[in-house]
Amino acid sequence: MSTEKHTSSIDEKAPSVDRGIVVETECLPPSIEERRLVRKLDWRIMPIACIMYLFAYLDRSNLGNARLQGLPRDALHGDPTGVLFDWVNSVFFFSYIICQVPATLLSKLCPPRIWLGCATVGWGLCSVLMSTAFNFPGLIVARIGLGVFEAGFGPGIPLYMSFFYTRQEIGMRMAYWFGFAAVAGAFGGLIAFGIQHVHAAIANWKLLFIVEGIPTVLIGLLSMVILPNRPEETSIFNEKERELALERTNRGIKADVGRTVTKAHIYAAFKDWRIYAAGVLYFGANCALASISAFLPTIITTFGYTNARAQLLTVPPYAVAAVYLCLNSYVSDRLQSRGLFIAAASALAGVGYVLLLSVPSDNHVRYFATFCITSGTYTTIGIIIAWFAHNLGSETKKATGIPMYMAIGQCGSVLGSHIYPSTDGPRYIKGFAVTCALQFVAALAAIVLTLSYRIENRRRNAKYGKPDPDAPVDTLELADKAPLFRYVP
Repeated sequence: MSTEKHTSSIDEKAPSVDRGIVVETECLPPSIEERRLVRKLDWRIMPIACIMYLFAYLDRSNLGNARLQGLPRDALHGDPTGVLFDWVNSVFFFSYIICQVPATLLSKLCPPRIWLGCATVGWGLCSVLMSTAFNFPGLIVARIGLGVFEAGFGPGIPLYMSFFYTRQEIGMRMAYWFGFAAVAGAFGGLIAFGIQHVHAAIANWKLLFIVEGIPTVLIGLLSMVILPNRPEETSIFNEKERELALERTNRGIKADVGRTVTKAHIYAAFKDWRIYAAGVLYFGANCALASISAFLPTIITTFGYTNARAQLLTVPPYAVAAVYLCLNSYVSDRLQSRGLFIAAASALAGVGYVLLLSVPSDNHVRYFATFCITSGTYTTIGIIIAWFAHNLGSETKKATGIPMYMAIGQCGSVLGSHIYPSTDGPRYIKGFAVTCALQFVAALAAIVLTLSYRIENRRRNAKYGKPDPDAPVDTLELADKAPLFRYVP
């Protein structure tokens, strides 16, 4: 069955919406066929996507572990001030920020599984090549390459997921996916703890990059075979499944057909103030995320533990963060509300930094604070990714808007990499204070966004009536500004 036939069949099912007539209906529970299709998609997409992100985050954040295994001594001439290490850590984000928007727009013109697979192979090779670096420039070049390839993956996955999952489903899937960043933090600590006790012919930090880089390349090659392409193109569906998948894709919006880019929606994304507000929110969360990822082992050593023990003690905060993220995302999906959950999670992370600043001597309280920080930060980022995966109306606006707010937010990662110099230890007052303030700014931004979405939804309901939430809405021209489009607040 051709794409045109699918599109026409979808349009025929909802002629009243296309003519501007609003129909009040209740959301019906998914059919047996639909549940079977969702399970099929989950088994096909979620395991490989989560494992890809696990290794993406391992390869991005393993510098914190490598720091305790002698990388500054061997490749940075000791780096007594910590400045060189800060630049090696943060240079990743420069290429990651610059390449996000063009990479995600370009991904719309390519088969998704090939694009995502090649990006994974690319950053895996860069991670392996970091083990060959013997000086500051070599590490810088490898980290820049890592950022370029990961820019094609991070914002691309939320866009890719929106091809297959409805707004009622995507929150939990994004939680599972992003939760593997927290799993990576725990898993990375265990790997580093094991490698710390290996007596090999090469330095432990070099072995760490090899052990975490080579599997990434293999997973990238595997993903090119396993991941499905767009619903109208993939070969994993029979005709009935394809028709149902396309109908699901068009619930609440009307998806782009084929590999197209709408220029007007690119401009609309750059003029949308809510994307910049999301960028402010994401900035605060990423400042905390980047700093906690790179410096958590170092922070825990200030509690008086050995390097090896500190690697092991990084595991519980990440494990709790993964569970907390999934619980919040589940309730957020059920209630179809995002902003309030993000505000609460950001405030929780802020409280964690307040504890680190105000309790300098009680290590039990300070260790508890790291749980607050990881749980709040990971939950904030996981839910905001789900929030904007369906709130921008069209695929082109999503392909522009998602990497836009992520690029703004990753500037926070650069800041987070530079506010914990070794000379500020063991209290790190400046770093904790700046990151603490940004968490409460993020909470405020989330409240402003959710209020604006709720007000706009009420305005449209009053003017155009309350639409069927699952009916196709023509967003091809106006994207999220279409009269019958409704935001998830």
